[in-house]
Amino acid sequence: MKKLWLKTSLAMAIGAVSTHSLGNGIAINEQSVSGAGTSFAGRASSVNDASVLFGNPAGLTKLKRPEVTGGFGLVDANVDLDNASDETAKGDMVPMTPVPFAFYASPIDESWHWGLGLYVPYALISDYEKSFGGRFKGQYSKVEVVTLQPTISYQINDRVSVGFGPTINKIKGKLVSKLDNSAAFGTGETKVGIKGDDVGYGFNAGVMVDVTDQLTWGLTYHSKVDYTLEGRTRITGGDGPIFSAFNGQYDASLDFTTPETVDTSVTYAFDDKWTLYGGATFTRWSRLQEIVVENQGTPSILGLSPIGEVSEELKWHDTWSYAIGASYQLNPQWVLRTGLALDPSPAENEHRSVRIPVGNRKVFSLGAGWSPNPDLTIDAAYSYLRENEAKVNQHSTELAGREIAPGFSAEYNNSAHCVGLQATYRF
Repeated sequence: MKKLWLKTSLAMAIGAVSTHSLGNGIAINEQSVSGAGTSFAGRASSVNDASVLFGNPAGLTKLKRPEVTGGFGLVDANVDLDNASDETAKGDMVPMTPVPFAFYASPIDESWHWGLGLYVPYALISDYEKSFGGRFKGQYSKVEVVTLQPTISYQINDRVSVGFGPTINKIKGKLVSKLDNSAAFGTGETKVGIKGDDVGYGFNAGVMVDVTDQLTWGLTYHSKVDYTLEGRTRITGGDGPIFSAFNGQYDASLDFTTPETVDTSVTYAFDDKWTLYGGATFTRWSRLQEIVVENQGTPSILGLSPIGEVSEELKWHDTWSYAIGASYQLNPQWVLRTGLALDPSPAENEHRSVRIPVGNRKVFSLGAGWSPNPDLTIDAAYSYLRENEAKVNQHSTELAGREIAPGFSAEYNNSAHCVGLQATYRF
C-alpha cells in the first residue's frame, strides 16, 4: 500500500522534461542558435562560435580570437487533447518562457584554448488549468538544471583536436498535484506540493578531426550526472478522517540520474558556398526505469506509512536521433541555414504521463547569420516541431480500496514554433 498513495503526485519529481523544446525526453537543445538553424545536424563537427563549447569542446581550438556568445531560445507550444476522459482537459499548459545561454572562449597559445559556458540542458514549465481532469496526475511542474562548464582544449596537430570540460549542475524543481478527499470520507481536494534541489557533477569530452580539407568529423560524450535531491513534501487541504492526518510538511529525498549521450556528426564543405551536415545522437534513456521518493516522519495508518516511500515506473528505452542540414554562404555578410531532425520519444504509451506527454517528433529549421563586420555576428533561427500522436492512459490510484486519484486518458497532438536569437562578439 505504501507505494500507492501519492504515487502520481510525486512521479517525476525531478524529471526535467522539455515538453516542447528541440530535444526529446528530458533534454533541451537551446544552447546555440547558430546550431539550431541546421537542426543541430553538425553539432559535434562544426564551429560557428563559442557555443561549440557545449557541442564539442574540442572545437575551441578553431576559434582564433577571444569571443563571447550569448542568446536565448523561445518556444511557443500548441497542445491539443483529443478523446480526453475528462471534458475539462483543454491542454493549454506550456507558458512561453525564454531559455538563455552564454559562452566565452579564448586561445592561450597556438595549441591550448580555454572557455566557460553557462547554459540550461534540462527544463520544464507546465501549468494546466485548475479544473484539468488530469490534475490528480499532475497539475503544475517547474524544473530546471543550470550548468556551468569550464573547458580546456588542445590541438594535437594540424588535423586533430581534443577537449574536456567538467560540469557543475544545479537542479531544482516544484511540482503540484491533487487528491480527491471524497474518496477518503471528506470533501474538496488535497493539494500535494513538492520542492527539491541538489548540485551534481559530470563532464563533457570531445574529439574533432579534419579528415580532409573539406571533411570534418566530431564525437562528443556528455556524461551522466547523479543527483540526490533534498527538499520537502507539503500536504494541505486534507479533509475527512484519513487525509486530515497527513496535512503538514515532510522531509523528502530522491535519487535521480540524467543519462549520458554520445553525439557524432560530419561537416562537408562542398565548395566556398555550400556546406553539408549530418549527425546522430545516442541517449541512454534506459537509466530511467523507476523513480523512488523517500519521505521522512510521515504518519501511519493501521501500522503502515503510505507516503513513506513513493515510486513511479517510467520504463524508458534508449534512443537514436538523426539530423541533416546545409548552409549557404550568400556573401561575406550573410549565411543561410536549414535542417531536418527526427527525434523519437523514450516513453511508451503504457507509461506516458500528463507531465511528459511527448511523442516521436520531426523538426524543420531555418536560420541565418549576419556579420556586418569581422568582430560581430548576429544569428537567428526558426524551427517548427511536430509530434506523432502521443497517448496517455494513467490508471486511478487507490487507498484501502477507495479511489483517491482518478485516472486520466487522452490523445496528445503536440506542435511548437521555436525561435532563437544570439550575438557573438570577437575581441
